[in-house]
Amino acid sequence: MSVLVAPTKSNLMKAKSSLDLSQKGYELLDKKRNVLIREMMVLVEKAKSIQAEIYDIIEDAYRALQTVNITMGITQVEDIARGIPKDENFDILLKSVMGVDIPMVKYEEQSVFPTYGFHNTNPALDLAAEQFRKVRYKVYELAEIENSIFKLAKEIEKTQKRTNALGHIQIPKYKEQVKYIEEVLEEKEREDFFRLKKIKK
Repeated sequence: MSVLVAPTKSNLMKAKSSLDLSQKGYELLDKKRNVLIREMMVLVEKAKSIQAEIYDIIEDAYRALQTVNITMGITQVEDIARGIPKDENFDILLKSVMGVDIPMVKYEEQSVFPTYGFHNTNPALDLAAEQFRKVRYKVYELAEIENSIFKLAKEIEKTQKRTNALGHIQIPKYKEQVKYIEEVLEEKEREDFFRLKKIKK
């Protein structure tokens, strides 16, 4: 017997109450874990799809950039690139999924606004800039999803540990206590019954 308690009716009620609470907790945690896993799997598929899109857009962007480098010269393209301002027009917000804070990247998609003159440039530069703009927004989307997957995976791991603790430690412990106390009390009742019969005789 791993856990011995005094075999009283009061302790039996406590053990039954703790067992009931542990079983309900286990069921809730199991449901939570399943919801989180489903949510994560949806996001994993979404991430794969966006990654494929990014690869396609980047391929087009670098093809256009190669044309620009050939027609305008790498030095001139680098000078133009240095003059492009950093884009920081986004906010990080949080939404809750089953008590887990999931990051959201809030941004407004804007058209390309050239920061370079049209003199000594060509349409290939505009095409490259447009493709890289598309990549940027897709990267925002992917970053949000991958971060969400990471957060959900950590929460699933925590939930799994709690579920295991209840399923393999707490619930068996309280079941054992209930069984032990019930057996001792039943034995005591039988002894009392026989004692009474003897007294009556």
